[in-house]
Amino acid sequence: MTTHATVERPQPATRPGAVGRWGEFMARHRRIVLGGWILLVLLCGAGYPALHDRLGAPDYTVPGSGSNRVEQLAAEHFSQLGAEQDVIVFHSDRYRADAPEFRAAVDSALATTRATEGVAGVVGPFDGVPSIQISEDGHTAFGIVGLNGSMAERVDVAIRVQSALGSQPGISGGGIEASITGYAPIQADLMAIETADMQRAEGIGLPVAAAVLVLALGAAVAATIPITVTVAGIAVGVGVLFGLTTFLTFDSLVLSVATMIATGTAIDYAMFIVSRFNEESTRRGIRDRRARAEIEAAIGVALDTTGRTVLASGIIVMISLCSLAVVGLPMLTGIAIGVVTAVVATLAAAFTLLPALLAVLGPAINRGALPARLRPAETRSATASNNWARWARLVMGRPVLFGALGVGTLLLAAFPITGIQYGVDMGIGSLGERPSGRATTLVEDNFGPGLLGPITLVATGPDDGPLAASASTGVAAFVDGLAADERVIRVIPQQADGRVLATVVPRDTFDSTAVAELTADIRAEADEVTGAQIHIGGTSAAFADVSERITDRLFLVIGLVLTVSLAFLVFAFRSIVLAFKAILLNLLATGAALGITVAVFQHGIGESLLGFESTGFLQVYLPMLVFAVLFGLSMDYEVFLIRRMKEAWDRNPDNAAAVAEGLQRTARPITAAAAIMVAVFASFVTADVLELQQIGFALAVAIAIDALIVRLVLVPAFMQLFGRWNWWLPRFGSAREESVRSH
Repeated sequence: MTTHATVERPQPATRPGAVGRWGEFMARHRRIVLGGWILLVLLCGAGYPALHDRLGAPDYTVPGSGSNRVEQLAAEHFSQLGAEQDVIVFHSDRYRADAPEFRAAVDSALATTRATEGVAGVVGPFDGVPSIQISEDGHTAFGIVGLNGSMAERVDVAIRVQSALGSQPGISGGGIEASITGYAPIQADLMAIETADMQRAEGIGLPVAAAVLVLALGAAVAATIPITVTVAGIAVGVGVLFGLTTFLTFDSLVLSVATMIATGTAIDYAMFIVSRFNEESTRRGIRDRRARAEIEAAIGVALDTTGRTVLASGIIVMISLCSLAVVGLPMLTGIAIGVVTAVVATLAAAFTLLPALLAVLGPAINRGALPARLRPAETRSATASNNWARWARLVMGRPVLFGALGVGTLLLAAFPITGIQYGVDMGIGSLGERPSGRATTLVEDNFGPGLLGPITLVATGPDDGPLAASASTGVAAFVDGLAADERVIRVIPQQADGRVLATVVPRDTFDSTAVAELTADIRAEADEVTGAQIHIGGTSAAFADVSERITDRLFLVIGLVLTVSLAFLVFAFRSIVLAFKAILLNLLATGAALGITVAVFQHGIGESLLGFESTGFLQVYLPMLVFAVLFGLSMDYEVFLIRRMKEAWDRNPDNAAAVAEGLQRTARPITAAAAIMVAVFASFVTADVLELQQIGFALAVAIAIDALIVRLVLVPAFMQLFGRWNWWLPRFGSAREESVRSH
């Protein structure tokens, strides 16, 4: 390797920038800041239980879709059926349906259900068609209940109905059980399961994160600071989300994903700043908390350097998540709003609460220190460990070899994406003995699983008017043809206002691939009926509309994220090459993570080890969600590493030296930060709900790939290959272009 003499630029003492001055301001007013945060956390934290009460079900509505139109037409012309039809199941091992005790319990339960707010109507087993609604052995019967309201509101109605059923005389204690099932009731129970999953995951992830923090920062007191800042930030985020529920609707998945991501990012952000403060304190020789001016100056430098990097990382995360809003799905928009709210709250904590805590503690941050050999080098002396610098020079000595190995590994891991299959799994298998789970089992065993989520079609004339006589004949023939389909158990047609509504009960569950194919076939055949407009709805149709919308706009989201991120990175790095390289490496890492996720959850590799049963597909929204989240999160480490290299380059424009110093100073905190995020995300693999398992697994794998392969191998290899071009940025206008010179 050719070496060149270098001329190190003199470093005059300069006042910190705006971010650094802000940090010093927070440090000087630490008591006011801490007092304000204590009040804010107490106030916002009190809203946590209330927020859970306001959470709804995931809203799979696709505005303007066929399934959405069916809901509107059904509400307008068939209001007695409600927007959703669910099933109340009655079962007794002791009594048959013709027993007086069974009949009395059913009549009492149905009367209470009819009086429940939000219930459009009820058809009991003795009011409708007993031959269909009573099982062959006579011990199980069902009634049909129509629920009004939006998708989220129907969940509240289902919860009220189940509560009312449990309080009826003769139910449970009288030897007769009654419970409601269907889309809304299942979602109600899944929300409770996801809440338990989230709490269990936090109980696993946070202790592991705390242990990693002690090793990363070298002291017990230092490790408590990121945890404190994270808890405070999330508490405020929860308070803001509670306020937003006044005019917005969020589901339990929003809170789970927002908490998951905010926990990982907040701990990382705080750890990076604490690490840089420690480095500055050591360099300045601060040993006494009375050295106020020096402590505040160290805080100012930490925020002016690492703090600016944290701000850039947070902005990229928000840019990536905001892109989900262009899909036009309430579910994804809710996740975007939830995550952005949580990230903003954690950034606020990092830029206000954290400087105040550092100012209070000063050098006491290193109390409870580990043995010297286990502490970071920068806490002992101003010189960092040379181990990572030696590794960087090893990689830069053979950049083509390491680059080829790294890229080849990521491409191999990404290969399973070529065979990705999409679907929607409702998580019915995780319901267990919850009311909707028990009712679902009884329905499947006695009446067939298709009863839980029938396909609904509404036939009207042109412009949704009444059907003409000739069109009615065609619609009747179409409905009769559906009844003859071997994939259908029965079809129940109804007429009102010259329009037809038909309920199609398939043989399989509404979230199965078989029902998805049936729904697609019915839609294709409906288009051939002349003189009528036939809209297809129901849960399976809504899932199909969601899938179509997501696949149609996937590349729009990807393009938007890449374009905006590229522009922001060019501004942040002051380099075109570094911005493009960061984009390409992130795409490779994200692709590899998704490929491994496909191999595990679609093909079932390791399913027994992770405790799940493969459905043969990934949740339809997972690739888009994971891309948006991962692209923002993995860029954190890129920005952190490159900005530190840029600091070294600005002092001494030697590319190899800058890369080595950047990796030397950041490898330990990046590795620790990645370990923390992996611990937080991987803890969600213990969830009972499959979608949480998939999200947690994909994010954990991606962060591990990013930290171990991209940052430690590919970044130094490509930095060496591009050399001085890493730092090139053209100047336009009257400004004189400053070319990059080798020394």
